[in-house]
Amino acid sequence: MPDFLSEARAIEAEITQLRHELHEHPELGLNLPWTQGRVLEALAGLPLEITLGTRSTSITAVLRGGAAPADIAERPVVLLRGDMDGLPIPEATGMPFSSKIEGLMHGCGHDIHTATLTGAAKILSAHAAELPGDVVFMFQTAEEIFQGARAQIADGVLDAAGKRVDRAFGMHVMSSTIEHGMYVSRHGTCMAAADILKVDIIGKGGHGSAPHSAIDPVPVMAEVILALQTMVARKFFVFDPVVVTVGVANAGGAANVIPEQCHIECSIRTFSVANRAKMEAMAQEVIAGVCAAHGCRAEMDWIPGVPPTVNTPEVVDFAAQQIEAVLGEGRYRPMTEPYVGSEDFSEVLLEVPGCFIFYSGLPADRDLATATFNHSATAWFDDCVIGEAMAVYCQLAWASLFELAE
Repeated sequence: MPDFLSEARAIEAEITQLRHELHEHPELGLNLPWTQGRVLEALAGLPLEITLGTRSTSITAVLRGGAAPADIAERPVVLLRGDMDGLPIPEATGMPFSSKIEGLMHGCGHDIHTATLTGAAKILSAHAAELPGDVVFMFQTAEEIFQGARAQIADGVLDAAGKRVDRAFGMHVMSSTIEHGMYVSRHGTCMAAADILKVDIIGKGGHGSAPHSAIDPVPVMAEVILALQTMVARKFFVFDPVVVTVGVANAGGAANVIPEQCHIECSIRTFSVANRAKMEAMAQEVIAGVCAAHGCRAEMDWIPGVPPTVNTPEVVDFAAQQIEAVLGEGRYRPMTEPYVGSEDFSEVLLEVPGCFIFYSGLPADRDLATATFNHSATAWFDDCVIGEAMAVYCQLAWASLFELAE
C-alpha cells in the first residue's frame, strides 16, 4: 500500500497555497465561477474525466483505475466529496490570507475541503494504474443553502463513472468541539434534518379598546409557539429528539391596534426520517387546531431543507480502521451524540452507502474551550490539518476499492 501520508506531505505546501487562495476568494451558493476556475487549473494535466455542472458550477472528476475490470458494470466505484462555497460573514480571524471579498468568508472550512480533495486527486492520480476501480471526486457548490448536492446528483454525479457509486465519503473540518488531531464519526445519524415552517395566523383586526369586536391573532400566536414546544415534549420519544426554534415572530405596528395577522417562522430539526415526516404533519395539525379554537385560520408553508445525515454502520467501522491505519492508533473516536447542525451530504447518503467524518481544525496551541464554532467570524481552521486530511481521503478511496474488488 502506498504511504499516503508521506505523499501528502510532499505536496502539502502546494495544497496549502491553494487553500489560501480559495480562502481569499469566497463565493456563495450555486454560482462559484472563480472557485471552479481555480480548481480546474489545479486539476489540469491529471488523468481525470471532468464534467462541469449544468445546474451549478460544480465539478465532477472521474479517475479510472488501470487495474479494474474492463466491464464498467464490474468496476467498484468510490466517491469522495468536498464542498466549495463560503458564507455571507465579514471575516474577523486576522489570518494573513483573510478574505478579500467584503462581507464574505470561508467560515465553515470549505476552502480546506476543496483544497484537500484536490490534493487527494493529485495523489491518487499518481497511482491510477494500480487502482482496481474508479474514484469520483465530487466538488460541490451550495452546501450552505442545501442546494448543491441535490443539483449535482441531478447532473449525474452518482453515475458519473458509468455505474452507481458503491460507497461515498465526505469529511468536514471543525473549528471547535473536537480536540486537536482527532477524527470522529458515528453509526447512524450524525447530523440532523433541517426544515422550515412559515405560518401566517389570520384573525380580524380592530381597535385595541374593543378586542371583543375583533379576533386578535396575537395571543393565538403566543399559544401556537407554546403548543409547538409542548407537542415536542409530549408527542416525540426523548431519545429520538426534535428541536423547534421559533426564530421569527412578527405582529402589529401600533400599541392600540389589533393586527389582522401575525407571522412566525420555525426552524425544525429532526434526527430520523420517521420523525421528520411525523413532525411535518403534526406541527401543522397542532397549529391549525389552536388557530381554529380561537376563530383564526392558519396559512402554512412547509419548506423542505435536507434529511438527516445517516451513516452506514459498517462503513463507519471501515473508516475508523483506515483513519488509524494512516494516522496512527488513537486518532479516531466515536461521537457520543450527533451534531444538531445539518449537511446536504445527507442527500448522497440517501442514495448510496457511506460515511460522513468530522475532524479537528484546531491547532495544537489553541484551547478547545475558547475556540469559536463553525460559521463564526473568528472561526479558525488551521493549515496543520491539510496533509493528514489528504492522506485520509486517499486511504479511504484506496482501501475501499480493494475491499469492494474482492
